[in-house]
Amino acid sequence: MVLVAVGQFCGTAAVSQNLEACFTLIRRAAHLGSKVLFLPEASDFIAGDPKDIPRLAQWTDTDFVRPLANEAAKHDLHISVGVHEASDTDKVYNTHLIIDSLGNVCAKYRKLHLFDLDQQPRLVESASTRPGSEVVAPVPTPAGRVGLSTCYDLRFPTLSAELVRQGAQILTYPSAFTLRTGAAHWEPLLRARAIENQCYVAAAAQIGKHHPTRSSYGHAMIIDPWGAIVAQCSDITQPSLAIADIDLEYLAGVRSELPVLRHQRVDLFPWLAKDTSE
Repeated sequence: MVLVAVGQFCGTAAVSQNLEACFTLIRRAAHLGSKVLFLPEASDFIAGDPKDIPRLAQWTDTDFVRPLANEAAKHDLHISVGVHEASDTDKVYNTHLIIDSLGNVCAKYRKLHLFDLDQQPRLVESASTRPGSEVVAPVPTPAGRVGLSTCYDLRFPTLSAELVRQGAQILTYPSAFTLRTGAAHWEPLLRARAIENQCYVAAAAQIGKHHPTRSSYGHAMIIDPWGAIVAQCSDITQPSLAIADIDLEYLAGVRSELPVLRHQRVDLFPWLAKDTSE
């Protein structure tokens, strides 16, 4: 078994303060013995004015990511983190990175499904963000193979199914759910993805009031392949961690006891044909 941690904090437009919040969670996770830490979506910043997003966004080898990579190497920790990635246009990518314990960025996933809510509170992600164009293969970590998604991607089960088809053992969703959608859907969606895919789910989350018109639900959690919540951040007012063991023998046992993945109708859905039961 390998210990992992999910974290939550309240990001703002102050990039340096957000970086310090990440450092605090990294050091806590390492002190507790975690080998993988999952940080939220938009860990670098959450801007009050959408016009500030291109200005604040950085390339993934610069001032926000590089210090995180140094901390990962210092503490022998793999880190999953969501950031804004600059592009060669006036829009950015909502990017999910995996940084390994040597401080290398070993995977980069760009969010496929953008959250456009044209009602109050209005949040139109596509106004400032470009969608990604590919599914990234699951990434080996000390805890298992991690399948990368981000926030709103959680609502699209075909992406999770494809990651499991490619061998994912842990699905991760760095997020910043709104208060309304979080209260109604956060836990049910996460548990559904865990149950239907017989995977662990690690979901880090933004919390609190980022600026006058945006707040996030929080409740970062880890769910096992049976759908049980095995760790959760209950305090949504302070930066915090939740930790749990990832037990791949237990995962294999669940898939053997209830072999849903082997019972899929691959004659009707041929893209699911790869055996993911092992």
